[in-house]
Formats: sequence, structure tokens, C-alpha cells
Amino acid sequence: MNRIKITENLDFSRIVYGMWRLGDDDDTSPAHVQAKIEACLEQGITTMDQADIYGGYRAEEIMGAALKQAPHLRSDIEVVTKCDIVIDAGRHAGAPVKYYDTSRAHIEASVDASLSLMGLDRIDLLLIHRPDPLMDHHETGRTLDELVTAGKVRAVGVSNFRPWDWALLQSAMDTRLATNQIELSLASLDPLTNGDVAHHQQHGTPIMAWSPLGGGRLMDGANGPDLHEMMVAMAEAHGTDTAAIAVAWLLAHPAHILPVMGTNTLSRIATLSDALKINMSRQAWYQLYTAALGQEVP
Repeated sequence: MNRIKITENLDFSRIVYGMWRLGDDDDTSPAHVQAKIEACLEQGITTMDQADIYGGYRAEEIMGAALKQAPHLRSDIEVVTKCDIVIDAGRHAGAPVKYYDTSRAHIEASVDASLSLMGLDRIDLLLIHRPDPLMDHHETGRTLDELVTAGKVRAVGVSNFRPWDWALLQSAMDTRLATNQIELSLASLDPLTNGDVAHHQQHGTPIMAWSPLGGGRLMDGANGPDLHEMMVAMAEAHGTDTAAIAVAWLLAHPAHILPVMGTNTLSRIATLSDALKINMSRQAWYQLYTAALGQEVP
């Protein structure tokens, strides 16, 4: 599988396995989680995407139990995690309101908890999960810089940031922000025209795309019959399924988009790399884009 350089000393697999649903599975045993990771590795998918909040602050611990049982896996994977969202659950039970916390104290505590729960010596990539309207960019920036210097994280980035949020935080940092994880798919097209993708493409920053299947809407036709029928026809022509078509559409973009795929089904995990077998033409890309827009491009 092709790999994308995230920083000078860190690269990720072209497709990322997202673990936001890890705690939703009926089977969260270490053996079952290990089987998921190994199914990814068999295809060359080495990058695992986590967040402290996933599973009500349980997903990191579930993954950590699997790595404790099979410690050899740690050297085969890159671990991404996120922080700054606080909700009334888990270790933040009793929080009176959902909020974002990009203070030094919160980020450092979150990183230490993530390291402990997953049994890691360091996190490969730490992301600020959501833009914080109350962020002191100098404090947040210094904290992220110091975490890299201390060796607790290899690289830092953000998630769901707009270009101006990115620029504000980057202005207070010595470390280069490595990536922005945003919602992007045939069901979420705005980043292609609102400046989000253009900003990162201009600066050579890879984009991680969450919900690349539109939360399942692209699979069940909820985004319109025309798009669904076209995806089905393309899937049949390539001997694959509509999920692979949706992911191949993202992979065809020159901005180096890394789809973050989340599924708990082993049989589905085993086919995540099918999209890499599809060489999508410009015409086919625009056929899907037009159908997703619901109208011809201007």
C-alpha cells in the first residue's frame, strides 16, 4: 500500500482505520480487537485513528488491552489520537455542559491518560479535536511544541479546523502542524469549494477525511438515487462495491487525502483496501461529483 508522508520522520498508510466505533461492538475483547488490527495490517493499513472521547472515553482502553495482549503489534502501527472535547461521560462524568478545553492542563492530562490507557511510550500523532472559541493560541501552541520536544508525541495536528483556525494556532508554534482531519466525502462536498482543501493543498499538508462514506448514507442511497445508481454501476464495472468507489473518489484527488474508515465487521475490514485497485478517471470523478451535487457544474 502506498504511504503518505505526514512529517519528515512520519508517514501513514494511504487508508487509515478509524476506531470511533470500537466500543460499540458486541465483542470488545482483546482478541477481537487484535483480529481487527491484524486484518488491517494484512492489507498494509498501519495507521489507527483514536480519540480520547471515543466510546465515552473507553475506546483507547479497549485498544490498549489488545496491545497489552499482543505487544508486537505496537511496532507495526502508527497511533493517532485526539483531545479537547469534554462531555458528561467516563472520566469527565458530571460535566455540566459539553465544551472544548485547549488549556495546557487539559491537553497534558489527556495525553498522559491516552499514553497510559493504550500502553504507549509515545503517540505518533496528536490532534486538537475541535476548534475552541476560547483557545489561547499561545498557551495551546507552546503546549503542543513542548509535548513534541518531550517525546510524548511525534507530531501534532488538528481536526475540523478552518484555514483561519489553523493559521491562528500555527502562528504560535515552532512545530509544523502535520494534518487536518475534516469531514469530506461525496456526501460532504463543501470542503472542495469553501477553501478547506485548497488551503491544505497549497501548503502541502495531507488531509485526513473522516466519515468518507457519509455515515453510511452513500451506501444506502440516502444521498439520492442518481448518485447511488452511478456508484452501483461503477462498482459492478470494477468488480467491487460502492464503498470502494466512494473511497477511490477521495484517493483520486491530488491533495493527498487519507480516508479514515470505521467498521467493526471483520469481513468489511478485510476489503478496505479494495479502493486502491480502482484507477478513477477525471471523467468518472466528475460524473460522481455532478451526481452528488445534484446539478451540472457551472
